[in-house]
Amino acid sequence: MKLDGISALITGGASGLGHATATRLAAQGVSVVIVDLPSSKGADAATHLGENARFVAADVTSEEQVQAAVDAAVALAPLGIVVNCAGVATPGKVLGRDGTLPLAAFQTVIQVNLVGTFNVLRLAAAVMSTNEGDENGSRGLIVNTASVAAFDGQIGQPAYAASKGAVHAMTLPIARELARYGIRVNTIAPGIMETPMLMGLPQEAQDSLGTQVPFPSRLGRPDEYAALVQHLAENDYLNGETIRLDGAIRMAPK
Repeated sequence: MKLDGISALITGGASGLGHATATRLAAQGVSVVIVDLPSSKGADAATHLGENARFVAADVTSEEQVQAAVDAAVALAPLGIVVNCAGVATPGKVLGRDGTLPLAAFQTVIQVNLVGTFNVLRLAAAVMSTNEGDENGSRGLIVNTASVAAFDGQIGQPAYAASKGAVHAMTLPIARELARYGIRVNTIAPGIMETPMLMGLPQEAQDSLGTQVPFPSRLGRPDEYAALVQHLAENDYLNGETIRLDGAIRMAPK
């Protein structure tokens, strides 16, 4: 896929993995639309990236708001890349100190991480399918974000692991369906990354988490995620795949 002359829509693009991806793609000549909540620093992030970047405040579970973000991307250039980074990681045990996990808490995580991802994917795919294909018939790339929790979920992660496991599970069937349109679908399953949440922990805690990673024994860097997104865009033969980006870690029960 040629990156110059296309647009990318990145959810959760105001910080962390999404912001690193927006920054890297913009440096390659991609027009970027950052999608994040109104309370985020998305406007500042878009301004920093320059005139070919826009911020659209949206809840990924809203059809109308996501459609507006897709339209904003198309207004910049043909929509060629979508990266789903928006998500929540609210913990909660099935049987906690205060009783059973509230059903609403479980549903919220599923709604944002799974339903929100699918909502963005479906609306973006509808637009991508109308793109003019390149010499290989390629019309677009969709990258979803799962987690190693999809495979090694820990105690206190039933909702998060379920949501990310579902994102992984839908990758292949959607990739198979959208193949006829020349749209590829892949998923990245990050391990312990330097996200704003983890970077807020004391240095000792960060170092302790890093030592759990076999090699390299450190937290993953957001730009390593972004670099993988760029490679997925440039390597047309990667399709229907979930790739662990985790330094070979396998999470313990807790």
